[in-house]
Amino acid sequence: MKIELKIPDGDFDEYEVENGSTIEDIYNKVRDKAPYTCVAAKVDNEYQSLDYKFDDTGGSTRHRVELLDVRNSGACRVYQAGLSMIFLAAARKAAGDTVFVIANTLARGIFIKVGNSRGATDEMADSIRKEMQSLIDRDVEFRREYITREEALKNVKAIGDKEKLSILENKPEIPGLEIYDLEGYREFFYPVMVPSAGYVKIFSLERYKKGLLLRFPNQRVPDGLPEFVDEPNMYKAFAEQNEWDKLLGVDYVSDLNRKIEQGGSMDLIQLSEALHDKKITEIAGMISRQGRRLVLIAGPSSSGKTTFAKRLCIHLRVNGCKALYMGTDDYFVDRDEMRPDENGEIDYENLDAVDTGLFNDNMRDLLDGEEVDLPEFDFIEGKKIFGKRRTKIDKKTVLVIEGIHALNEALTPGIKREDKFKIYISPLTGLNIDAHNRVPTTDERLFRRIVRDERTRGRGAAQTIADWPKVRRGEDRNIFRYNDEADVMFNSYHVYEIAVLKKYVWPLLKAIPREAPEYAEAQRLLDMLNFFREIKDDAPVSNDSILREFIGGSIYMS
Repeated sequence: MKIELKIPDGDFDEYEVENGSTIEDIYNKVRDKAPYTCVAAKVDNEYQSLDYKFDDTGGSTRHRVELLDVRNSGACRVYQAGLSMIFLAAARKAAGDTVFVIANTLARGIFIKVGNSRGATDEMADSIRKEMQSLIDRDVEFRREYITREEALKNVKAIGDKEKLSILENKPEIPGLEIYDLEGYREFFYPVMVPSAGYVKIFSLERYKKGLLLRFPNQRVPDGLPEFVDEPNMYKAFAEQNEWDKLLGVDYVSDLNRKIEQGGSMDLIQLSEALHDKKITEIAGMISRQGRRLVLIAGPSSSGKTTFAKRLCIHLRVNGCKALYMGTDDYFVDRDEMRPDENGEIDYENLDAVDTGLFNDNMRDLLDGEEVDLPEFDFIEGKKIFGKRRTKIDKKTVLVIEGIHALNEALTPGIKREDKFKIYISPLTGLNIDAHNRVPTTDERLFRRIVRDERTRGRGAAQTIADWPKVRRGEDRNIFRYNDEADVMFNSYHVYEIAVLKKYVWPLLKAIPREAPEYAEAQRLLDMLNFFREIKDDAPVSNDSILREFIGGSIYMS
């Protein structure tokens, strides 16, 4: 049979393969041509494991196969899944019955909680790491088996996994599960996995705070470990979210589903919104007590920056301050003065695109009580327009500035650090499907953006998914590297929100056709959404909620 095969960085070429061959069989013949180790593939625009077997009994199918290394987001998740499975199998040998929860991304790795009173130790990390390395060195096979729903229920009852049991019992539409076996350790849910442990050779495991930090290659560093960046503020933000989750009674998706099923969604929404309100009140109080005059807010795409900034202005007024909200978009350099990038396009996300000199002069003059002619940027003409916003403030007024470069000191070098209060905002997801399968924060933001793009910009889900890697690269360059510059972090995530977003995003993802390159990613997102019950009535979500910025109905968005 013939297939069209694409090696990373190459073009599609025609290959003759025997019926019954696996993708791994084909990959082994072209391995030397691939720039990095391939860990998964797309077959006809659908993610598949390398052990996928071609069956041409019909005689008319012609497959298009793309080999994927970790520079592809789907393949990067496959690498993480394989490494997580290796960790869990090794931890079972090295640490016995100690419970481990694969929690969240942190310090360019995955933070793993340790379920004992002592927390992690260096000795624990060393012993697990040695067992992991043994599995990798021996290239132990991941044995895959599909089991029916009835068999799955029997298995999870036998091992006492109440989260998986609850999901299965409450989701009758799930017909069965893929399970993987690694030297006797069995795990569920990973839809795509590496064929054997030798595919994920690059990793590190160290003690971090009270847990463990598992690190691995990523899309920007595919052949090594990315530079370690300590993130103490992010660690504190996730710890705070864990406390909120306990207060709300939602640690896993099964807890959320149970509350929705029992009619508790309104109570959950109100409590979650109240926690946001409490946190914004605390931040406004800090700004007021410290006498800060310039508040700078930054965060990645779909964090809810605009709603947060406008709510903060209200809370500042409650604290006896006046507030003036502004964005940095009006300070773009005039288009005829901008230098195009290597593709001939204007990069508005680069700091060089901002007239930082004028911005600093204006902010400093405002804080000194002078009247300032603030610009408005005309995106049609590509230049700043003056004479429309002559503004003067008094000493009780706080300037609230939102922009992607807000945390970068290079934006405001002309203003003293003690006059500035920096806030990092992002939805930091604390919810897991179960103890070993997390819901990535990146996916949370992507759900938000898909819904908003379709509603406000008329852009389909496929276009948003296609643009997402470029968005992520810009965030890495301009935002994430500065998050620990913040005086405080605000977690804009709501534990209930995926259940609300599901009814909006599900049909948009389902509408992506099989022939679209984004189909594979859409199917992966749908697989995740399948574990969530839907909140059909979102009326209880208040009109000043951050979630309203995405689903519509916000009092802050025109």
